[in-house]
Amino acid sequence: MELESVPGVGAKTAASLRELDDPERALREGDVATLAKAPGVSEGRAARIARAAIRAEHDDPGGFPATDRARELYRSALDLLRERTVTDYAARRLETLYPSGEPGRIREVREFAREAMEREPTDEVLAALGDVEPLTEPGDVRVRDRCLATSDAERYAEAKEAIPEVSVEVVDDARQVGELARSYATVVVLDEAFSGVDVEGDVRVEPDALENPADVVPERPLAFFARNRDRLRAAAQVHRAADLEPPCDLDTLEGALERLDEEGGVRDDDELDRLSTAVDDLDAAVSTAESVANDHLREAIEERDVTIEGTDLLSLVERGAGVDSLLSRELSDEYAAAVEKARDHLVDALALEDTESVARRAFPDEPTYPVEREEDVVSRLREELTTARDRRAARLKRDLADDLAGLRADAEALVDAALELDVELAVARFARDFECAMPTVSGVSDDEAAVEPVEGFAIEGGRSPLLDVPFDEVDPVDYGVDGVALLSGVNSGGKTSTLDLVGLVTTLAHMGLPVPAEDARIERVRELHYHAKTQGTLDAGAFESTLRQFGDLVTGVSAEGAGEAGGDSAAADGGERSDGSRSSSERSSDGGEASDGGVMVLVDELESITEPGAAATIIAGILEALADRDATAVFVSHLAGDVIDAADADLTVDGIQAEGLEDGELRVNRSPVKGTLARSTPELIVEKLADGDAASDEDAAFYGDLLEKF
Repeated sequence: MELESVPGVGAKTAASLRELDDPERALREGDVATLAKAPGVSEGRAARIARAAIRAEHDDPGGFPATDRARELYRSALDLLRERTVTDYAARRLETLYPSGEPGRIREVREFAREAMEREPTDEVLAALGDVEPLTEPGDVRVRDRCLATSDAERYAEAKEAIPEVSVEVVDDARQVGELARSYATVVVLDEAFSGVDVEGDVRVEPDALENPADVVPERPLAFFARNRDRLRAAAQVHRAADLEPPCDLDTLEGALERLDEEGGVRDDDELDRLSTAVDDLDAAVSTAESVANDHLREAIEERDVTIEGTDLLSLVERGAGVDSLLSRELSDEYAAAVEKARDHLVDALALEDTESVARRAFPDEPTYPVEREEDVVSRLREELTTARDRRAARLKRDLADDLAGLRADAEALVDAALELDVELAVARFARDFECAMPTVSGVSDDEAAVEPVEGFAIEGGRSPLLDVPFDEVDPVDYGVDGVALLSGVNSGGKTSTLDLVGLVTTLAHMGLPVPAEDARIERVRELHYHAKTQGTLDAGAFESTLRQFGDLVTGVSAEGAGEAGGDSAAADGGERSDGSRSSSERSSDGGEASDGGVMVLVDELESITEPGAAATIIAGILEALADRDATAVFVSHLAGDVIDAADADLTVDGIQAEGLEDGELRVNRSPVKGTLARSTPELIVEKLADGDAASDEDAAFYGDLLEKF
């Protein structure tokens, strides 16, 4: 798949996608998690790109929801699914699902949905998903205890680009390498010419180091795992709770993660802990050791009587000697004991081993009071401890990085599988919450076998989850239409709700998803036109515009669908056409796909656009035109009788029947009765009065006469 052939993917986005390992596969499979790893591509943007790529893969022109109300139904269906996700990723991933008239795309999603419906959304799995997020790349890794060295300018530039986490230095000879070794814990020389160089320090000649950056900077993979440690642990818990087959041994992964600290360092190593503590506590330990020595000397001096002969005192003064000479002469043994105590304290406090000999030189043998450290020795001790710590840490990091390096791909697969499970569980929860079944869609089957053609739609036990009542309180509806039909019914009887149910079931079926019904059979169509009820009578201009829309509709052109080609705003609701796609009439004119899926038209009280008499004539004409074109259409109207009278052809009228009044409330059979004009609310009230609720015989006679006029 050519990246720039995907609608909405320009040169800049294509360049970002090419940085992925296999962008074509990610596009083809709608892999939002992978696409979102491309530089500058957010999850929302990734979902739009994936959806556009899927349409391109299936040669899908888009535009299935062809009106504002049809698009609202699609967004409502999507919202119901997204409300059942745990992760933000799954909510975005679901946006790659859209209604389509292409059988290949419908079949593809149906296969996914059937498998998803088998999932068990347990509380344990859902809780574990709460901590799963897409993995992130740490971009702030910087290593200061080692460097790369080379004498070649071109090699220098390559090293700067390949391993930006460390400094790269230019050297001309072994002397300069030695100088670097005194400044860095490790020096990695890239030039073969330096093999066998004899310098003090950790110097490694590795000409192929740029090919294995993790060997030089193990912090790179460790930072990745440290940054994503909690996400990986959560993903592992999801696999255990959902009994998923993991891509790697979870105990091995979790054991390696346990050895990492939050900064990407190695923890639970006694030797590293000892060295780190020694470096951190060095100054405090030296100061305390000084105090130990001075306290010992002070006590010794206070307890001793020192007698100096006059000639001795004169001799000391003549030589310019001071207290140090006096200590050396009179208290040399006590000074030696004091210094030994200081040295022992320093060695014991820091738990020194290899550097003990250096530490013991931190206090001089020559008597002095007060006892003071040798700063140059303390500095050397600090340097040796720091170098030992850094080398130990680097070795441990390399070992752990080697263990984790082979788990990188598996770790990504582990999290991706957990995130995709959330997508599947959203479908499973949707199907369970609304007692859904997989519908039959004409021309589409799960095993690619021939499917009996379906004309129109037939819904059994359908219940709309869009109503403002608890789902278990929604009355089931049975309704089917083959061709065009008028739907009549009393006010508040459920006509609009029935129309919404038909539109929602049709939309979900063309998304490849289960529908909220016991059973449903849907004719595959290429466009859904749903015109909601207009609030108030339209002025002349708006009325003319509305008529033009229906004129375009009955002649096979979707004015709204064709007018919203391309662009991300259209992509957001799944109703877009790809740039350069053809409208219905254009495809039919060259013998293309016009016969491959018709249109479904749902209209709610078109009579509200103008005067009742004119409206009945207009509705009759539109229905006749749609019937001539073998469209499926349901028009809700209070003027059903007038429309029949105005029509030149036989039109089907279905009715949502009110069964009577009970305590002033209508009792309604929500399933439309085929071929029956619904009785109006006024007729029911007049009938009730005529049947015995009249105040007198004269009133009863009056109501009886009224009833005969219905």
